[in-house]
Amino acid sequence: MSGGTARSPEAGSTFMDRLTGRVRLGGLLALAAPVLAIVFAGLITAVVLLVTGAPPVETLGVMVDYGVQPRPLTLALNLASGYYLSALAVAIGFRMNLFNIGVDGQYRLAALIAAAVGGAITLPAPLHVAAILLVAVLVGAGWASIAAVLKVRRGVSEVISTIMLNAIATALGSWLLNKDRFAVEVAGSNNIGTQPLGPSAQVPGIPLIPGTPLKVDGLIILAAVMGLLYYVVLNRTRFGFDLRATGRSEPAAVASGVNVKRMVLITMIMSGAVAGLAGMPNLLGESYSYSLNFPPGLGFTGIAIALLGRNNPVGIAFGALLWAFLDTSSNILQIHDISPEIVEIMKGAIVLSVIVAYELVHRYQIAAGQRRVSRELSGGPTVQAEGASA
Repeated sequence: MSGGTARSPEAGSTFMDRLTGRVRLGGLLALAAPVLAIVFAGLITAVVLLVTGAPPVETLGVMVDYGVQPRPLTLALNLASGYYLSALAVAIGFRMNLFNIGVDGQYRLAALIAAAVGGAITLPAPLHVAAILLVAVLVGAGWASIAAVLKVRRGVSEVISTIMLNAIATALGSWLLNKDRFAVEVAGSNNIGTQPLGPSAQVPGIPLIPGTPLKVDGLIILAAVMGLLYYVVLNRTRFGFDLRATGRSEPAAVASGVNVKRMVLITMIMSGAVAGLAGMPNLLGESYSYSLNFPPGLGFTGIAIALLGRNNPVGIAFGALLWAFLDTSSNILQIHDISPEIVEIMKGAIVLSVIVAYELVHRYQIAAGQRRVSRELSGGPTVQAEGASA
């Protein structure tokens, strides 16, 4: 028989055990980073509270007691829907190392135009809602495509172009709101907004909390569906594989036949399309009009939540719920003579801690991989297969 070496079944079993252990360790490290970040942010907040004379444990207890009551809980779930969609839009770009900082401008411009179109047309209920959502998606995708084309054709950084487009979208929205075709004065106030959406364009709420008349925005289902689609597309399709491969190593992706410019264009448009939906839970489930007091800042909140959730749809969901809980719970602090700005300090500490924690975990994984390779290169001899010639 021809000579050769092979690993024994015991050696193969040992290898699989080690591989399984590495996968489990990687999963634990991925989970440990955001948990440690939240704990560290809590410690920083506790120090700030002590300095200002407020008891940390009692303050947290007040926030929790208030946050789990039906009305604040309902409000938190409604906020979390928009936060989740915004974070998904950011995460799509992050998975390919694209920084779509323009989600804020994309969702606000999309909400404005979708509200104007929705108020100007009359359709049966399902079609009316679908038409508004379609307009929002197209506007968000179209606005994001400007940054995508600039990057692909002229090499302009998407960070710079999307930040500039945010400013342009804000100015454009203000100009449109002052046009008679888009906006009207809101009765009883100095506010102006689009024509109110009729009943056929309003999405009914869902009574998720038994025993109360409070309802959660019906478009929370849309957020859940988008999270599922995000997971399937990125993890179960060839496009998702190409996207993730390009994000990990562009030269390797090019070598495997991936058209990187095409991937950049499609990914940015997809990110903008999802961003266009971020304002829909508020528009179709609560305000029914786009006005000067339409909720701002969802795009930048989405960046923080995507970082906290590590671009994972489940992690992003937990991050959105945490952010919404902090926002709603801060309302009770002032009643107890505690500055509600402490919540903003906690948010900032969480974001900073997440970045530091992920970097530490990344460095640990690199060092552990280098040690593992060193051990394997200096390992013992393989076991000869039975019957092999000496």
